Amino acid sequence: MTRVVALVLAYLCLALALIGVFLPGLPTVPFLLLTAWFAARGSDRLHRWLYAHPHLGKLLIDWEQERAVSRRSKALAVLMLLGSGAFMYHRVNHFWLLTGITILFIAVAVYLLSRPEPKRSE
Repeated sequence: MTRVVALVLAYLCLALALIGVFLPGLPTVPFLLLTAWFAARGSDRLHRWLYAHPHLGKLLIDWEQERAVSRRSKALAVLMLLGSGAFMYHRVNHFWLLTGITILFIAVAVYLLSRPEPKRSE
């Protein structure tokens, strides 16, 4: 993979992660992890910035070192899943689509809640 492609993908994933902070249903952390992965291959400067960021860096470091997710992040993610599910329940009239999304949301919540919390204090 060329540095330019990795850099473009890093910024694209970063944009999606930042949009995901405000838009229910769009995950933030997976896009942030992809951003870090692509930045490591495309831009040392962006990679250092991500890890030095006061909010984003902590999430990345916790995941990289311990595969851990903070209690606050878990709670926020599960609340967003519940809110998104409730919104879709009232807006989508397709049984199988709702069933599939519900199964996906439950799987994501179970996986997320099964991750340990970081050992260092918040």
